[in-house]
Amino acid sequence: MTGKLNVWFLVGVLASMPGCTVLGPNFTGVDPVPLPASWDQRDYQLSQTQTARWWQQFNDPNLNHLVDLAAQQNLDLTAAGLRILQARAALGVADGLRYPQRQTVSGRLAKVYQSEQTFDNTNLTFDAAWELDVWGRYVRGIESAEAAMYASIASYHDVLVTITAEVVRNYINYRTFEERILLSLRNIDIQKRVAKITQVQYESGDVTELDVQQANTQLYNTQSALPSLKIGLIQSRNALAVLLGMLPDDVEILLKSPAVRAKVAAFDNKYETHLNSRLSENYDQLSLIPVPPRVQPRIEASLVLRRPDLQLAELQAHAQSSRIGIAQADLYPQFTLFGAIGFDSTVPAGGDFSSSKALNLQMGPSFSWNIFQYGRVKNNIRLEDARFEETLTNYNRQVLLAVQEVTNALESYQLNREQKLLAFNSVDASVRAFNISLTQYQNGQISFERLLDSVEKMTRSEDNYAIVKGSVATQVVALYKSLGGGWEANTGKAFVSEATREKMAERTDWGDMLEETTLPPWAPEPVTPAKSPFGDPIDPAKQRYPGGP
Repeated sequence: MTGKLNVWFLVGVLASMPGCTVLGPNFTGVDPVPLPASWDQRDYQLSQTQTARWWQQFNDPNLNHLVDLAAQQNLDLTAAGLRILQARAALGVADGLRYPQRQTVSGRLAKVYQSEQTFDNTNLTFDAAWELDVWGRYVRGIESAEAAMYASIASYHDVLVTITAEVVRNYINYRTFEERILLSLRNIDIQKRVAKITQVQYESGDVTELDVQQANTQLYNTQSALPSLKIGLIQSRNALAVLLGMLPDDVEILLKSPAVRAKVAAFDNKYETHLNSRLSENYDQLSLIPVPPRVQPRIEASLVLRRPDLQLAELQAHAQSSRIGIAQADLYPQFTLFGAIGFDSTVPAGGDFSSSKALNLQMGPSFSWNIFQYGRVKNNIRLEDARFEETLTNYNRQVLLAVQEVTNALESYQLNREQKLLAFNSVDASVRAFNISLTQYQNGQISFERLLDSVEKMTRSEDNYAIVKGSVATQVVALYKSLGGGWEANTGKAFVSEATREKMAERTDWGDMLEETTLPPWAPEPVTPAKSPFGDPIDPAKQRYPGGP
């Protein structure tokens, strides 16, 4: 009787022990990293109009539609969403380990032959075992799996930022090539007129054949550049097709909407009118290239630190920190509560089974301890600790890369704006010079070489101005991408499309995991649209993942 009481007492003591000690370091976040002194260090609640949907500042409905389609259809984004489902399932597995790890029912029915005798044997057993989480092995496992799940969400947001920026960038490239092609076609028409005038003057004996061949050479050079522009247009369209998860012909339909065709026609009319007068400041209003918003040269540090790739790097460090505790638990004994109840009976063949003496019950505590490890466990702990330190180093590296990207984009944007103003003046002067030279050539005041020179300079300056306009717009894209803008727009939405969820639900029982839209702790609440993140702040409220930016 005393032995039974001792067993039950030990069982009670062990049952009260789970979770009393959690080995390993507690993750408290990454250490603050130095940022440029010129960046504004205050914390702001940022306008979602300016950061979550920054592309809307281009005021291009066609572009807005393409970005929304990419968020729904992009295959890389779909794969990232499916990785979130995998992480949720992995977290479910880790959480399930807190409970009895083994619960099995087994049975058998056998014919036994022994010493020329035959017996029937039957066995039915329910077996359970519960390794107690004395050292926090499973607590740390859940912590690591949860951090990994949130890391998969941060990775999804990082993919979304990249996809959004790539859609906008390729759309700008497409419109830039489209405008350059239209400019090239207009200049080809002008050069054809010049060649025709020269041919008439040659036939009249006013010029030599040299002038005719020079005019034709200039024309052919301009025409020879047209195929490369069309190649660039096609490549931009095909890049958009991949980003949108569509075929190129379907994207072509979206890019050639009635509104766009009307804008192309207006661009042609504008071009014809500006040849006879100086350019005005509203010259860009009918440009096919989306006009980017003006941004101020001030960076909010809190905005940069909320980049999804930095969130991902910190969460990876958190997950790795927990694995140190998991490894340390192997230094200590494992305590288990076990129990088994079963029926095992053997009777002569054809006899009746009797349960009166066949029922057996076992239960009690057990432990195991790998005492001779030969350094394996300690070296495994060292391995996990070094990996943790590597993740912290990787976070610091990601911050430096973020600073590099923001600085490059901001300074390039400012210099490109200066270049745009100079390029505009160059176009203005070259158009004026062409009009003057054409009149003077027809009146015999200048040589044909000067006329050709003015045509060539006008062609180059107009093409260069279109390139610079596209560069300014793409630098704005690069700036918002470097700030991590765009992921907030999908906050609260499902990570996997409805069609995919329905297909997976038909194939596998997912419970409510497919419908769950996990909101990460660092996700901002909706705010009233206000000023640009580069301008004045809205409200000094900080949104932060515990222990992270």
